[in-house]
Amino acid sequence: MIEPDRQIAQWIEETSFVDTHEHLIEESQRLSGVLDGFLSCDDWTYLFSAYVDSDLLVAGMPAVQRQSFFRPDLSSEAKYRLVAPYWDHIRHTGYAQAVRHTLRGLYGEDDLTAESLPRIAEKYRETVQPGFYRTVLRRANVEVCQVNSLQCIFMETEQPALLAQDLSILQFCRCSAADFARVETEISKRASTLDEWLDIIDFYFATYGPRAVAVKCQIAYSRALDFAPVTRAHASRLFPHHVGHRGHPLGSEDLKALQDFLFRYCIGKASECGLPVKLHTGLLGGHGLLQLARTRDNAADLCRLLLDFAETRFVLMHIGYPYEQEFIALAKHYPNVTVDMCWAWIINPAASVHFLKEFLVTVPANKIFTFGGDYLAVEPIYGHACIARRGIAQAVSELVAEGWIARAETPELIERIMRGNALHYFPNELRKHGA
Repeated sequence: MIEPDRQIAQWIEETSFVDTHEHLIEESQRLSGVLDGFLSCDDWTYLFSAYVDSDLLVAGMPAVQRQSFFRPDLSSEAKYRLVAPYWDHIRHTGYAQAVRHTLRGLYGEDDLTAESLPRIAEKYRETVQPGFYRTVLRRANVEVCQVNSLQCIFMETEQPALLAQDLSILQFCRCSAADFARVETEISKRASTLDEWLDIIDFYFATYGPRAVAVKCQIAYSRALDFAPVTRAHASRLFPHHVGHRGHPLGSEDLKALQDFLFRYCIGKASECGLPVKLHTGLLGGHGLLQLARTRDNAADLCRLLLDFAETRFVLMHIGYPYEQEFIALAKHYPNVTVDMCWAWIINPAASVHFLKEFLVTVPANKIFTFGGDYLAVEPIYGHACIARRGIAQAVSELVAEGWIARAETPELIERIMRGNALHYFPNELRKHGA
């Protein structure tokens, strides 16, 4: 392994990231301290609630202890006693290292220990003040974030210059009862026919498309990404049965056909609006639910869609890990494919270094985005950015040392893959930042 070139590392430290994927809740909600499904606790343990908690469970922490760890009424000392034995097991994983970098960079503490805990708890409180999103992101040298809100289909953010927003299409094509309820809650409309549902989709695109930076769909959590063409007439017959069933939902084949039609309809609308389509691929978040066979086929399943919508720009997220080689092949072959390294650096930092090296000598350099924290909380973005910068420095330094890239070419390459590609690729909000 080659040591990172100091000058290359410095260039990378000085270059800001355009962060292409987060799930940040609004700053006002963090400041309010109102607990719900997106703010499970308002203390230092919130930094552990995305991803680290999965590693803790996989390392052996009982689920009941995990629940207690995030209880708002449990003391910090009691929470530390719960987590300490498992923290020792996971401290070297990417998830945990992102938190350790965050503790060091934002709170001045090298690690979570019994001695540092009171200071960490106090500094958490001191940090969560009006304007802290911008403060944390500037400390991480992140100039703008793209946010896929999990709270609503399109978030009317309080900070549009800082938090560009995706338009979620998951609720339009998954067809679950929760999705129909989400739409009804948001716009007080209910559909009983396919035409009425398409009118709702059209409304969202007309209303929010001009302000969205992209559309996003994580339907890979529930099904394969093989979206076949389906006629509108067939979908029209299926839709009323699905939304009106009384304990007799559509069978799997019919549900797939309905989802296929609606997904492709949404892709068409995105294309009309000039919006890129972000798709979750690869590893599923959480623990104990990995559908490895389906994940393995993500790249192959997408080929027909990429061909049928050749004028639509697709962003394939998370490098398809652990099948990242197939995604290098997709980006190499299809002009309309770009790959996003969001989340990947903390899933497997070493694999991400190898991926970036191989990508840069295989695929045109304008077809990759190199950072997205993928967090609900803003603070761990700092730590994730530290890991990503180290990984980019390692990858670029090795390519230079091995003679694949000339050292003189690296400043331009670094600027392109860390921010320039995203600023040129995405419409609307990001254009205000220029490149």
